[in-house]
Amino acid sequence: MSDAKPLPPMPDRLCTDPRSPHYLPEVIEQDVGIRFNDRERHDVAEYCISEGWVRVPAGKTVDRKGNPLMIKIKGKVEAFYRAAEAAAVAPAPAPAPASVPSGTAGSA
Repeated sequence: MSDAKPLPPMPDRLCTDPRSPHYLPEVIEQDVGIRFNDRERHDVAEYCISEGWVRVPAGKTVDRKGNPLMIKIKGKVEAFYRAAEAAAVAPAPAPAPASVPSGTAGSA
């Protein structure tokens, strides 16, 4: 019926840097969201759910090769697919109004 491919399972650890062994392009292609300490973060470069940390850039600071310096922050990490969450949260369509047969409506 639909040609939608099933989403790959969410890994325990994921990195956006292609040089990392934790880089998974099939997951990165999807719209991945990270909730850190119950707040959604948009600047996460790497995460590990089991160890409870994320790596984020330290402001605009870069190393001598031009890569952003990363800091590791510990806390509660949740990873999710934004498309799957949007489908789960999307409101159900409103039911069609019931039609009243003509001639049976109360006439004064």
